[in-house]
Amino acid sequence: MQFPESWLREFCDPPLSTQQLADLLTMSGMEVEELRPVAPPFSGIVVAQILTAEQHPQADRLRVCTVDAGEHSKDGPLQIVCGAPNARVGIKVPLATVGAELPPGEDGKTFKIGVGKLRGVESRGMLCSARELKIADDHGGLLELADDAPVGADIRSWLKLDDSVFTLKLTPNLAHGLSVFGIAREVAALTGAPLRTPAISPVTPTHDQRLPVEVQASDLCGRFSGRVVRGVNTKAKTPAWMVDRLARCGQRSVTALVDISNYVMFEYGRPSHIFDLDKIHDKLVVRWGRQGETLKLLNGSTIEVDAQVGVIADAQGEKQTVESLAGIMGGDATAVSDDTRNVYVEAAFWWPEAVAGRSRRYNFSTDAGHRFERGVDPALTVAHVEHITQLIIDICGGQAGPMDDQVLGLPQRPPVTLRVARAARVLGMPVSQADCVDVFRRLSLPFTEADGTLTVTPPSWRFDIALEEDLIEEVARVIGFDKLPDTAPVAPVTARVRRESLRSSHALRHALAGLDYMETIGYSFVEARWEQELAGNADPIRVLNPIAAPLAVMRSSLIGSLVQALRHNLSRKAGRVRLFEVGRVFLRDATVSDGPLSVAGVHQPQRVAGLAYGAALPLQWAAKEQGVDFYDLKGDVEALLAPRKPVFAPATHPAMHPGRCASVALGGRVIGHVGELHPKWRQGYELPLAPVLFEVELDAVLDRPLPEFVPVSRQQPVQRDLALVLGENVAHDALMARLRDDPQGLVRSATLFDIYKPTAPVAGLQLGERSLAVRLELRDDSATLTDERIDAALAAAVARAAQTFGARLRA
Repeated sequence: MQFPESWLREFCDPPLSTQQLADLLTMSGMEVEELRPVAPPFSGIVVAQILTAEQHPQADRLRVCTVDAGEHSKDGPLQIVCGAPNARVGIKVPLATVGAELPPGEDGKTFKIGVGKLRGVESRGMLCSARELKIADDHGGLLELADDAPVGADIRSWLKLDDSVFTLKLTPNLAHGLSVFGIAREVAALTGAPLRTPAISPVTPTHDQRLPVEVQASDLCGRFSGRVVRGVNTKAKTPAWMVDRLARCGQRSVTALVDISNYVMFEYGRPSHIFDLDKIHDKLVVRWGRQGETLKLLNGSTIEVDAQVGVIADAQGEKQTVESLAGIMGGDATAVSDDTRNVYVEAAFWWPEAVAGRSRRYNFSTDAGHRFERGVDPALTVAHVEHITQLIIDICGGQAGPMDDQVLGLPQRPPVTLRVARAARVLGMPVSQADCVDVFRRLSLPFTEADGTLTVTPPSWRFDIALEEDLIEEVARVIGFDKLPDTAPVAPVTARVRRESLRSSHALRHALAGLDYMETIGYSFVEARWEQELAGNADPIRVLNPIAAPLAVMRSSLIGSLVQALRHNLSRKAGRVRLFEVGRVFLRDATVSDGPLSVAGVHQPQRVAGLAYGAALPLQWAAKEQGVDFYDLKGDVEALLAPRKPVFAPATHPAMHPGRCASVALGGRVIGHVGELHPKWRQGYELPLAPVLFEVELDAVLDRPLPEFVPVSRQQPVQRDLALVLGENVAHDALMARLRDDPQGLVRSATLFDIYKPTAPVAGLQLGERSLAVRLELRDDSATLTDERIDAALAAAVARAAQTFGARLRA
């Protein structure tokens, strides 16, 4: 919400400086995000009128002007050389006189005007544009002032540039603060300064024409008010004071009718719409949209509506054409233009839940939708139509017709009771019933009193009062958050000590950064396509009110977020990408019940996932460039889980290549997967190469056993090599585990160091067999191994392999 301070002070003018007013609003919960002057400092600039404008004798683009600057040109008109294309006789413009100081430039220094010569012609000053005064970005020519601007007057005073612009960052519950009058009402309550409420007098109808309006959906529109105004001049110029106020609210001037509608919206928080009456046929119909209907909006885009979107339709017999999005934006077909002569002014109450989220479906937002989805006062639709009508007549002329007002159903605000004792307990400071009474009176909240309680009936403009806690908040912010005492907690504060065997997620992040990964943080809500394709989740948890239409479901895997981050980096010419994310996923689980950190039916574990794409190593001279592969990420997962040794087994995963994917298991429990992206998804997501990914449970990665100290053995280990002949279907891990499975505990390790697979039958090997060279390490910590014991242990190891896999020693 942006507005000028001068406008606010017309409604409520407390004895506070600009900064004090900003601090007061911030401490009341209406955070002042920015406070800036309307214009930077400058001096010596006055209103001047161009008397003559002749071509410069030596320059095609310069004109020699004589100007009247009032008392600043006592010795006669001043001669000014000017290059602006709109410099012409009769207009009034800002003149920087000799000695004037223009606003500081980028170097922070002011520019002082002196007497100069341009192409041999003397110039005694400078005619200024709005951009040169830094009050607007327009640099197309001189700033043309109103015809009634007094010649010689100081430009700062005439344009009221000694003003400040407030920008408030309002939370969604503060709908009553989305207008200048609403902010003034808050300031009056906070300071006790009087609130000036302008009287809005009804406009006397001068004709009896009405436009029929049929409201078919009371759950969309609770009240609809409007009237016909005939004979308007849409080419009328918007008054300068209105243009200036709109500009300081961040709204550019369009046409007089549009400006009037916008002005009342900023003034009272009432969005409205003005239709070209002659473009409407039989009547207007307020209803929900229908599948397949289209609408061309005022912003030029064409959208398709459905039954979830409210519309206003133009009825012509049985045919109905959608003319505007209810509470969001009007349509192009009935928009006012320079040819418009008769208009229909509409102000309605649209239910917030009927407007919320609709504009985001079409990837745009409007000031009207922003207000209606938070709640607009339904009690003043008629008064605001009267106000708009009077402004139209004053500026554009015309004759008003009778007022139409349909009330179908307004919000029923149940009373809310405040217990004074509980308010004092929640706030942690003494609060009396008299204090609460004073707060509610200042806020104009109607209430009734009982012993120790106050029952408030929320007024029509307050959509944020529904609970006792809401009233406690009102008491706190009006009394002043700065008045709350600094009270130490009474309960003991006990730190939650993490188990020594549980490392922190920050340590994990440092470990991944040490492995050359960069962290990314993705949304918890993702595209449904990612869930179906990359997670195999056909029934993801849907978001009721997504921030964007594609981000409609909660993720059950981190892989989709990483693939999207990869695409984002590839579109910016990144050739080597290594990313990781630590985040929460959301799974349906009927066994989960509500709790302090849980939601019924939703399991929310945390996971860590990584993605590597491109070269395995950065470009360097010591090694040839080689693409990252499965074994690179397998090694990274092993490094994260060290000193525990995970077991990798062939597996399938919806996102991964069926032949290049493995499950990751610890203690017999699968904790994740590692593998290459499925070729189908590599093509579907338009990736030049297939990245390699892993995703494992965070709890399993963080949980590490504490190291146990073992004395160094005094006995020397013995190493022996075996050449075993086995079939091709024997798995490496199974063979190594069987060789180590020594009942006597002498075999400490088994390591495969060579494989020979013949292409034709050779001595001792048949086709379909292979020779595996395995190194066994043997040790007995209590005694030195003898040759007899070593030979027996080797024979036992071969026998175990033979019994399980049919292995034999290669001859």
